[in-house]
Amino acid sequence: MKSWKLEALILATGLLLMGKFVKDGLDDFANRDRVVNVKGLAEMEVAANKVTWPLMYKTLGNDLPALYNQINQTNEAIVKFLKQKGITEKEITVNAPDIIDLDAERYSNNQTGYRYNVTAVITVTSKQVELVRRLISEQGELLKQGIAITGSDYRYNVQYEFTDLNRIKPQMIEEATKNARAAAEKFASDSDSKLGKIKHAYQGQFSINDRDNNTPYIKNVRVVTTIDYYLED
Repeated sequence: MKSWKLEALILATGLLLMGKFVKDGLDDFANRDRVVNVKGLAEMEVAANKVTWPLMYKTLGNDLPALYNQINQTNEAIVKFLKQKGITEKEITVNAPDIIDLDAERYSNNQTGYRYNVTAVITVTSKQVELVRRLISEQGELLKQGIAITGSDYRYNVQYEFTDLNRIKPQMIEEATKNARAAAEKFASDSDSKLGKIKHAYQGQFSINDRDNNTPYIKNVRVVTTIDYYLED
C-alpha cells in the first residue's frame, strides 16, 4: 500500500508558506494605507539681476513743431547723460511721445493756457543693476539742464527682476526636500513607526517677491515641496 506521508508533508509545508505569503501581502497592503503628508519650505534672498528704469518727463505747449524740436533736444540730453555714466546704447529705448490735445478732450476744463500736454519716456533696460541704482540717485544732475524727471506716475515705476531662477532651483528643491523629510521622520518617530519610501512628491510653485517695500532690488525666492511618505512598523 502506497504511503502518502511525503505528499502530505509537502502539502502542509506549501499551505504554511502560502499562509505566510498571504499574511505578508495583507500586512504590506495595510501599510500602504499608512501615509504621512509633509511640506518642506526653502527660501533664499537674491539680488535682482535686471532693472527697467523709465525716465519720464512732461512738457506743455501750443506749437507742435516747436514741441517736437524741444522733445528731441531733451531726449538727446538724457541719452547723452546716460551714456556718459556707462549705459550702453542697446540698453536705451526712446519711446514715442504721448500727446494729449487738451482742447479736444470732451470733459476737459483746460485752464493751463496750453493746448498740448506731452509725456515723453526714455527707458533703460539693463543688467547693470548697481549702476542704474546709482544713476537714479544722480538724476538730479539733469535739473541743471532744465530737465525734470517725474516719478509720480505709477505706470513708470522702476522695476527690478531676478531672471536666473534655473541656477538656484536644484539647490532650493534639495533644501525643501530635506526639510520635508525631517518633518516626516519626526512624525514617524512620534508614532513609533519607520519612514518608508516616497509615495508622491510635488515640487510646488516658485515665487519671487520683493524682500520688502524699501528694497525692491532684493528678492525673496520661495518654494514649498509636498511629499507623501509611507509609514512602516
